[in-house]
Amino acid sequence: MARVYYGGQAVLEGVMMRGRTHMAVAVRKPSGEIVVHQEPLTAAIYTKPWGQWPFVRGLGMLWDALGLGMRALLFSADVAMAEAGEEKVEFKGPLAWTTIAVSLAISVGIFFLVPSAIGRALHGVFPGHLANSLVEGLVRLVFFIAYIAAIGRLPDIRRVFAYHGAEHKTINAYEAGDSLEPDVVANYSISHVRCGTSFLLIVLIISILVFAPFNFQNIFLRLASRVLLIPVVAGIAYEFVRFSASHQSNSLIRLLVQPGLLLQRLTTREPDTSMLEVAIAALKPVLASDGIVVETRNVVAEELAPA
Repeated sequence: MARVYYGGQAVLEGVMMRGRTHMAVAVRKPSGEIVVHQEPLTAAIYTKPWGQWPFVRGLGMLWDALGLGMRALLFSADVAMAEAGEEKVEFKGPLAWTTIAVSLAISVGIFFLVPSAIGRALHGVFPGHLANSLVEGLVRLVFFIAYIAAIGRLPDIRRVFAYHGAEHKTINAYEAGDSLEPDVVANYSISHVRCGTSFLLIVLIISILVFAPFNFQNIFLRLASRVLLIPVVAGIAYEFVRFSASHQSNSLIRLLVQPGLLLQRLTTREPDTSMLEVAIAALKPVLASDGIVVETRNVVAEELAPA
């Protein structure tokens, strides 16, 4: 059986964790209580054999960020609104797909299409395919770093980034075989080689090479090629992430992953003990669903129907 790479992402006052068959979201209510929502992974990218094919399984990373990530984020918002006595929002059906589609369209537009249009406008200055693709890639990278740096100044996002650090510390402790107790987990790093931030940086770098042969003069062909090649770029990037995660003893691999680890300084913060407790509460039921049973203490589990 293939090794399970556990991971997830931070949400509002909480953490989402994903395993082989289930995902779980743990959120701390304003009252201080931790609420956990767990559901099976039913998307074809997880349940079908082709979903684990090399260069195809990278699409699962994108789905985590869009599908699972959005559901986890809405669940965390629901917890906060329920505590405040506001009406709960059901994130499923047309609302779910419309939200995901709009979010994806905005992301693709800002980080792929606009830099590509700028690269096309500078084609006269940088006429070579590789040189022009490099300029486009640099513009894309600047946009990405500027976006992360800007949102990181918001107080609420800084707390999300701290939960991101809690997620990394918890995964690092588990993968080291250590006890999942807050005082133990706190000793681990807030960086992780399989972080989504590193994955996105690798996507941006690999896109420079993949897009280079497709620097069409026709702007519509150029933009269409970028959209169509995103799954290809994501697939290659994900395979690099998996390979680097399992070859950390190699000095060259450690050198290659350093830029991603450095970039994580913008998307992670040191968490406090209460945040570590939430991250641990999210990981434990995911481990249990894969047959790794650990005791979960002081957690109220809220079972909801799968979205």
